[in-house]
Amino acid sequence: MTPDVGVPVPDGVLVDRIHGGWLGRIAGNMLGKPVEQGETWTRPRIDRYLRRADALPLTDYLPEPADPGDAADLRPEWRDCVRGRIDGSCRDDDIDYTILGLDLLTGHGFGFSTEQVGELWLRRLPYRQTFTAERVAYRNLVDGLRPPLTATRDNPYQEWIGALIRADIFGLTRPGMPRRAAALAHKDAVLSHTGNGVYGAMWAAALVSAAFTAPDPRAALGEALAVIPASCRLARSVRRVLALHAADVPWSDTLDLVERETAGLSWIHSVPNAAVITAGLLYGDDDFTRTVALTVRAGLDTDSNGATAGAVAGVRCGAAALPPQWVTPLRDRVRSAVFGRDGARISELAEETVVLARASGPGAVESLA
Repeated sequence: MTPDVGVPVPDGVLVDRIHGGWLGRIAGNMLGKPVEQGETWTRPRIDRYLRRADALPLTDYLPEPADPGDAADLRPEWRDCVRGRIDGSCRDDDIDYTILGLDLLTGHGFGFSTEQVGELWLRRLPYRQTFTAERVAYRNLVDGLRPPLTATRDNPYQEWIGALIRADIFGLTRPGMPRRAAALAHKDAVLSHTGNGVYGAMWAAALVSAAFTAPDPRAALGEALAVIPASCRLARSVRRVLALHAADVPWSDTLDLVERETAGLSWIHSVPNAAVITAGLLYGDDDFTRTVALTVRAGLDTDSNGATAGAVAGVRCGAAALPPQWVTPLRDRVRSAVFGRDGARISELAEETVVLARASGPGAVESLA
């Protein structure tokens, strides 16, 4: 992969955008967390839930359920994730991996190896807080396997969304350098994933990186597509959403078509979820609230998709412009299962990320000296 040289990002803008990326990721994750069960919480059911609570259009965190039957099907943590009850962020693997990736880059720099990713997991991440492909890779590491075998032995989840949710930190630390961000995501992803699972991670990292400098979400999505094989299924699905949006097909009709075309894939597979993220960004039209609301209302892996779309939208608008209903309840605090990081301040995580972004090499960050 040919490294790109980046686009200059003024220092004040960089600080605000990185902070916005962190806040947007955490807020989007919190929004989607109560309904994270794609087989139960389909797009029609999520909208029925919102209508019963008089919460459409969705402009804030999910309301408390108006129907006892809905409450029974929400994730157990829902009481800490709905509007009026949030007091700092809930713990979630989508955020654990962003923090762990920050620690990886701080400890090993951009030249880290896939083996070092695995070593960090074993030292800092509890096994029972891993799931699907990550849990398989963790177990394979304990059994003495090395990458890339950790991703392939007894692993039916190789193309699921796990590596994609780990990728944002590589975009945040390589602002305006999508190819470099994708290269970092690739090294991380092959510990646990193959094929579209790896391409999803590369795409997401490039998308967050491109969000710093692209003129609009469509352009950022185009830059992200350029780092993965054009023939892969994930790229084809993203291009399909781009084409439908360009043809003025309504959001709901676009999702109906993509759902039919990805039928048979798990609700945690990277391909349909990348399509949902793409639709949220395009139809959200650079508005943070609309972007995360549409992304979560689309269903599937709601908290992961909300987190990735929220990170991109947060980078694009910056922390200072994020609507207060998303930021104030977080109390600048994040819960985490990563050893030594529980209760960290979001602002401090963003500051650590800025240090890495400033030191990330030629191109965009050189102009910040």
